[in-house]
Amino acid sequence: MARRIAAGAAYGGGGIGLAGAAAVGLVVAEAHLARRQVNNGARPHVPHAEGRYGVAYDAPGPGKEPLRLTMLGDSTAAGQGVHRSGQTPGALLASGLAAVAERPVELRNVALPGARSDDLDRQVALVLGDTDRVPDVCVIMIGANDVTHRMPATRSVRHLSSAVRRLRTAGAEVVVGTCPDLGTIEPVQQPLRWLARRASRQLAAAQTIGAVEQGGRTVSLGDLLGPEFEANPRELFGPDHYHPSAEGYATAAMAVLPTVCAALGLWPAEEERPDVTRREGFLPVARAAAEAAAEPGTEVTAAMPTGPRGPWALLKRRRRRRVPETEPTTPTKA
Repeated sequence: MARRIAAGAAYGGGGIGLAGAAAVGLVVAEAHLARRQVNNGARPHVPHAEGRYGVAYDAPGPGKEPLRLTMLGDSTAAGQGVHRSGQTPGALLASGLAAVAERPVELRNVALPGARSDDLDRQVALVLGDTDRVPDVCVIMIGANDVTHRMPATRSVRHLSSAVRRLRTAGAEVVVGTCPDLGTIEPVQQPLRWLARRASRQLAAAQTIGAVEQGGRTVSLGDLLGPEFEANPRELFGPDHYHPSAEGYATAAMAVLPTVCAALGLWPAEEERPDVTRREGFLPVARAAAEAAAEPGTEVTAAMPTGPRGPWALLKRRRRRRVPETEPTTPTKA
């Protein structure tokens, strides 16, 4: 299904839906009820986290210039649901990246609460508007609103693929946090819970295929609203029971940070080699995408030219490392 969605996105198809439509009436009724219960982006206050992180590493000379990190996407990329700037995923990633690179990091965030994938066209235009300040790396988190608003999956993946292609052409590395598992949102009942889980996983796999084929890397964010959230909903969900809490965003940032560092060539070389004991290796991109969607925290990146079974990718299950606690939680504006 993910391969069909991605192919439809690439070649102009638009009729492939997610998870079927056998119980549309019941699903729509339950979706409206769940949306009222979880607010689903109705209160878009987001702490302002843009600025410079890792100021302790400020130093003159080549190779010491600030790295530029830009967040794109929806409310999860923006950091909705927390009260302090240092708790947002952008701030956590910027602090962690500064510590690993031992360079300051300038964070910009153009993500919009409530955004769907078709808003990426506008966001990318904002990011690339200043050709002298192209980001070193962009992190995109999007997809949940596409599922809840029933955007056709082919359209969703088409917009994401276009965004990745434009950013990569401009010279930025791109890491996509794929659609989280919406089947664990507390107020959602069956059968909507099952359909939401299936739909979000299908979209996540299709996003992986589309992003990797355009030169990006992906990280499965099933754990953003997945098994860990299901086990600890009071700790990892925010007050609206939809957006993550500070602990939830920290969990997501720990999953994404290694891939951001690897994209910039900052991760230890020995960890870039696939480890067969962790079931890492080279797979057809569609199979790698399916495995990643089923296992949170899994990275997929392009690896080989197209072969008889299509493009190949490297699947990595990176060890999670805590974001360093020595970094300031409040940025100094650049």
